[in-house]
Amino acid sequence: MRLFIACALLMCAGAAIAADRDALTVIVVDPYLELHTGPGRGFPIVQVVPRGETVQVLKRRTDWFQIRDAAGHEGWVHRSQIAETLVPAGAKLEIDDPAREDFTAHRREVGLMLGDFGGANVVTVYGAYAFNAHLSGELALSHLLGSFSDGQIVAIGATHVFVPEWRIQPFASMGTGLIHVEPKSTVAQSPPRTDQLAYVGVGVRSYLARRFILRAEYKNYVVFTDRDENEEAYEWKIGFAFFF
Repeated sequence: MRLFIACALLMCAGAAIAADRDALTVIVVDPYLELHTGPGRGFPIVQVVPRGETVQVLKRRTDWFQIRDAAGHEGWVHRSQIAETLVPAGAKLEIDDPAREDFTAHRREVGLMLGDFGGANVVTVYGAYAFNAHLSGELALSHLLGSFSDGQIVAIGATHVFVPEWRIQPFASMGTGLIHVEPKSTVAQSPPRTDQLAYVGVGVRSYLARRFILRAEYKNYVVFTDRDENEEAYEWKIGFAFFF
């Protein structure tokens, strides 16, 4: 057991040394670098690195870079500051922006879409996780604004992208969820109701630039009611998404 633990510690130490060797070293040119505790401006600044010091760039998360200074302090620096640093040869650090290859291989996506659901205005926010280049799962929350009633939809589904290597990607989707309808006060005879629904749809998404996507889709819904027959509704939406 002791031998196993020693080997594990040696392997971890070796991995850390290898990671340090692979880290990029740059020189601070701005008056200082602000080190945040996390990859976002909402995280507090815990350390500053003055001009002329060297830092190691450990990894990147969207527009934020994790760095380590000479004293061993680690933190996250925004792209705008890292872009002003110099490599040891004296040239500015070149930062590659997300390209179409990232669009094809991305795992996570969040977006906002607007459109029409059965004659009512619809606003949808969604999040998606890609299991591979073709198949992803999605969770969507929609708010309906109609002339006689308002409502909400919670839906979960799967999306299949036919040709993920294209810049403009057609896709098909299917899923299920719940719809809650609240009649407005002028329609007193109709009580609020919650029903299950299912949908199938088609759409297209297109890579724009950096990490942004344009997405449009059309869906056919079936609402399973407790009345004599089910209801059918059609929806179209268009909007933007951000992938990472």
